[in-house]
Amino acid sequence: MRVSLIAAVADNGVIGKDNDLVWSLPDDMSFFKASTVGKHVIMGRRNYESIPQRFRPLPGRPNVVLSRNAKYDTKGAELFTSMDEALNFAKDAGETEAFIIGGGQIYTMALDAGVVDTMYITHVHGTPEGDAFFPEFDPSEWTLTVIDDHPADERHEYSFTICQYDRKS
Repeated sequence: MRVSLIAAVADNGVIGKDNDLVWSLPDDMSFFKASTVGKHVIMGRRNYESIPQRFRPLPGRPNVVLSRNAKYDTKGAELFTSMDEALNFAKDAGETEAFIIGGGQIYTMALDAGVVDTMYITHVHGTPEGDAFFPEFDPSEWTLTVIDDHPADERHEYSFTICQYDRKS
């Protein structure tokens, strides 16, 4: 099973503030949805709680929540206390590609464990304030492909570039 990570990251590393996104980028959200629909999505508890209730769990894809609290009520999502358990659950279900969708602690956990094969990172060209950050990674360990370059416009506060990083073997 391929393990992919998907994130939107500002130039200063910010991915969120107060358990929410710090921008509105509808075309990036469309990319997120198109990439993850039908795939297992693995996220931390706080990230799960940040999803608006009407979209929780995220529709059209099995939702997997990681929490230290084994009794946390995920209301429609699977709950695990370790990344290995979550990935094994997806693999045992016959998944071909699972997505790590955040937040910051979960991204760090996945990258530190070396389980990520591909990263889809939307580089948001701005420096908003935030309290959640994407972990640093060594670009020399990844092959970069630019997927899309999007200007700022009336619907998008920031310009952004969607990139695919494949781990070098």
